[in-house]
Amino acid sequence: MRVPAQTRAADAFAITPERFFGMRSLIRVFVLVLLCLDLPALPASAQQAPGQEDRAAKEMSGRDSAWTQPQAPDETIEFIKEEGLKRSQLLATLSYLTDMIGPRLTGSPQLKRANEWTRDKLAEWGLNQAHLEPWGPFGRGWSLERFSAQIIEPHCIPLIAFPRAWSPGTEGVLVGPIVYCDARSEPELRKYEGKVKGAIVMVDSPAKVEHGFEPTATRLTEKDLLKLADASEPPRNRGSSVSSRKREAWEFDRKQLLFLIKEGAAALLTVSSRSDAGTLLVTSVDIPDPEPVPSSTAFSVLNKRVKPWSKDAPKTLAQIVVTSEQYNRLVRLAQEGLPLKAAIDLAVRFHDDALMAHNTIAEIPGTDLKDEIVMLGAHLDSWHSGTGATDNGVGVAVTMEAVRIIQALKLKPRRTIRIALWTGEEQNLLGSRAYVAEHFGKPDRSNPRSDSKDKKNDTPAPSAATTLEREKFSVYFNLDNGTGRIRGVYLQGNEAVRPIFRKWLEPFRSTGASTLSVSNTGGTDHLPFDAVGLPGFQFIQDDIEYDSRTHHTNQDVLDRVHIDDLKQAAVVMASFVYNAAIRDEKIPRKPKPLAH
Repeated sequence: MRVPAQTRAADAFAITPERFFGMRSLIRVFVLVLLCLDLPALPASAQQAPGQEDRAAKEMSGRDSAWTQPQAPDETIEFIKEEGLKRSQLLATLSYLTDMIGPRLTGSPQLKRANEWTRDKLAEWGLNQAHLEPWGPFGRGWSLERFSAQIIEPHCIPLIAFPRAWSPGTEGVLVGPIVYCDARSEPELRKYEGKVKGAIVMVDSPAKVEHGFEPTATRLTEKDLLKLADASEPPRNRGSSVSSRKREAWEFDRKQLLFLIKEGAAALLTVSSRSDAGTLLVTSVDIPDPEPVPSSTAFSVLNKRVKPWSKDAPKTLAQIVVTSEQYNRLVRLAQEGLPLKAAIDLAVRFHDDALMAHNTIAEIPGTDLKDEIVMLGAHLDSWHSGTGATDNGVGVAVTMEAVRIIQALKLKPRRTIRIALWTGEEQNLLGSRAYVAEHFGKPDRSNPRSDSKDKKNDTPAPSAATTLEREKFSVYFNLDNGTGRIRGVYLQGNEAVRPIFRKWLEPFRSTGASTLSVSNTGGTDHLPFDAVGLPGFQFIQDDIEYDSRTHHTNQDVLDRVHIDDLKQAAVVMASFVYNAAIRDEKIPRKPKPLAH
């Protein structure tokens, strides 16, 4: 490896132990000469206490070389900034993860490769106990082998489209007529009996296309940040019921899919819910659940229903997502009565041989408090139409960079620092939930703060092992809101950490990171920690174009990443993790809710 010129220069002037002890002898001779000459005493500001000369020499060496352990916390943060901003390896990590490995659907061979590569990279950087920790069983994997779609009559229209995950293939090129099934009720659905056999069916209404007058990429304004800072404490009891309108829509969709399968439809075209400019939002396939949606549906009930990755999932139709502009055109042509014919070639592979999934885990060992744990993490899995750059390759790269920085500076945390790269996040936080349950216990379902919506008080008592791990746990920090820089922290209702985090953010105020919001934020891997009463936090980030363009879409690629923002996020993350690992006390926990 080529050593940078400035590092070679620093090494040339760095004070090695041999040079230092030689200098100390010269200093002593010089002091004796001064005493013999009976010169005036040095001013108080220039005098050194016993042993201070050693500290001064170390500080001088530390300023010239980033590899020396600094003594003062403020200096440590400055070294973290210098390492993370000037010698970052973040782009190399992210580029390999996204361009070389590519999309990382849970259960796929690409995710297995990403697990192994991140494990090996963390071990290469000197982390201990780098390993893959199994959880599950998750279910069958799925990967795309070949795909194309186009309208072939009355003329050629190549489609900007993508298959949904866990969709079956077409067993060769499927050629069939396009039928627009414009039904919104069961009586309307029956009008299509005998009319969809062998057809490629469209069932969605035309999408509304925005005209792009507003910018798609945004940062949090001062007004936005003030609103977050002024947020009131979140309610303890979060409702989980689904509206009757939503339940009715789900129930009709279920019946419609069963109808199309029974009638012999060949494939399903759906419109992308992300609206315009060739962007496709693509997740998993719909499956024909034979059971009706319960009238008192809660999200926990839906989560327990059969999933497309389940080994025994019912068969379904091949399902293709089309851009809104093209889908709308096809609807208009069909409504005009113009006969349309499409050709779809979809080859996929299901992976039933290994049903377990894995999280990547590694550690930087602590010193005097090594049995206590500070954690950081992000989810390694992604959806499949992009390369998982902003969701959540950036989080993986930032957290990996944070531990690399700590290792490169040879810092010695008191507590053990543990990084976790989760899988199954996109399927409802499965990897992090499994890890928390295994190491710290399951949520108390009578606790209104729990992430479980089943209020039955049937949680088993925690084991002695999980109780001990729980007692030794300090905090978990998560990053999973896209490529934007860190602007602060969501406190998850934990007011006790406000003065601690305010102090830790102070060195980063000039980069825009200063906001603390007592509000909760959801949808990612800090929630399982919070659900069992452990401190778990997600950082506030600038949106950039996460919600408007890249989240779960084919635009989730490396070109949409802001590297300078991620460098800032990495040094903030490294600083928070290191501060948590060296403070005298563990991070305070929220008080337990009052019993009802």
